[in-house]
Amino acid sequence: MRTRDQNRPTNLEALERRLELDLLWLNQPPKGWMPRTEVDGAEVLDVAVIGAGLCGLVTLAALKRVGIPNVRAYDRAPQGFEGPWITYARMETLRTRKDATGPALGIPSLTFRAWFEAQYGEQAYIDMDLIPRPMWMEYLVWYRRVLGLDVVNETALSGLGFRPDGLVALDLSNDGAVRKVLARRVVLATGLDGLGAPTLPDVASRVPSRFVKHGADRIDMSSLKGRRVAVVGAGASAMDNAAAALEAGAARVDIFVRRPHIPRIDKFTGIGSQGMTHGYLGLPDADKWTYMVAGEWAQIPPPRHSVLRVSRHSNAFFHVASPVDDLVEADGAVEVVTPKGRYAADLAIFATGFSVDFARRPEFAALQDKILLWRDVYTPPAGWEHAGIGSTPYLGPAFEFQAKPGLDPATSAAISRIFCFAFPAVPSHGKITSGIPSISEGATRLATGLARSLFVEDRAYHLDRFLGFDTPELLGDEWTDADIYEEMTRANG
Repeated sequence: MRTRDQNRPTNLEALERRLELDLLWLNQPPKGWMPRTEVDGAEVLDVAVIGAGLCGLVTLAALKRVGIPNVRAYDRAPQGFEGPWITYARMETLRTRKDATGPALGIPSLTFRAWFEAQYGEQAYIDMDLIPRPMWMEYLVWYRRVLGLDVVNETALSGLGFRPDGLVALDLSNDGAVRKVLARRVVLATGLDGLGAPTLPDVASRVPSRFVKHGADRIDMSSLKGRRVAVVGAGASAMDNAAAALEAGAARVDIFVRRPHIPRIDKFTGIGSQGMTHGYLGLPDADKWTYMVAGEWAQIPPPRHSVLRVSRHSNAFFHVASPVDDLVEADGAVEVVTPKGRYAADLAIFATGFSVDFARRPEFAALQDKILLWRDVYTPPAGWEHAGIGSTPYLGPAFEFQAKPGLDPATSAAISRIFCFAFPAVPSHGKITSGIPSISEGATRLATGLARSLFVEDRAYHLDRFLGFDTPELLGDEWTDADIYEEMTRANG
């Protein structure tokens, strides 16, 4: 019979007291070691983080753990709406297993489980299958509050530039006003569309835009009641959008899958381990490429419960081996044309992923055509080409961008001061920025890399402090020289 741990916090206030104690015992945060930087009397951020979703928050927390507190995140969303969780994500629960420790950074009292049990009890956690999606957002709001993370909301990055003094200048827009912030390092924690935009196939442009949405768009699902909806894709997002439309009362939902079968095997889950988390970075490029391309070929299957959420509706229709060849406007709606036939729809939702495309992100114009991409450094064997993976950044060991050959040294150095802690980092670092399970390990790798980079850049400052340090440990009265002791003894008879 299970017995409850009497030391387990039974409410949030008690949990927060325990967290304070855990941080105290861990000597967190540690003493500061960074020199203060100012320009024209204004303090320069040591690290600016763009994005305050999961990746942005854990970045701030990890930086504080290594003694870099002069950091701030900026997010375009209102507080509590950062990331996809209560905006465009439409799954009922997270896809990640509930016991993944997520952004807790090794601190038990900072885990989702601790937060949940403090409010609902241990048995409720045991009985829960997967984490309800809105509840995950509540946990992240709590995480930000109890760690005192510095986030500025409703503020979007509108431009990024490099200065001769090595600082990065950020143009930040809020309610029509633009202000400039200077930082020594910048972390792009911008999520799935981190360096580009949602991907739509060419066929989507053949009808007026009112008939087409991407799965990551904000869609008023209630407006689909009584309507016919086409969903293109076979992944988790496709199933989530189809289910949301059905639950909103759609008259019919057709799901179009280009493959002859919906993918069934998640290869990355099958080999997930601490070895993969920490070891992938050290693999040769050929191995990394093979993992990524083979994984893309196999695709990640939607969770079983996500498919069942769709198939339990009698007005849901799965069409395999049905790539969308055309969209045609007809009678105030569209017809989806596949090799198997034509299907009427009032709205087509394309759950077709995201692409890296700097041309679609004007705020990153300073990086366009300057950063090293996978296609610049690796030529795959015949038959293993993949344009999407080739367009992702070829990152350094701490997630830093690397400059293309031929740039002047100042520009190359400036580019290495920008870090990509978002989904496009996956080919370089593995599936460490693509979800919840390994996000703490990724943030730790990022934070230690940033600490190393800043310490080396400030090496003259630290060496001067070392050479100039003269606070004595011993005062001279702790011991007596043996010769003096013997002389004193003789003098005293």
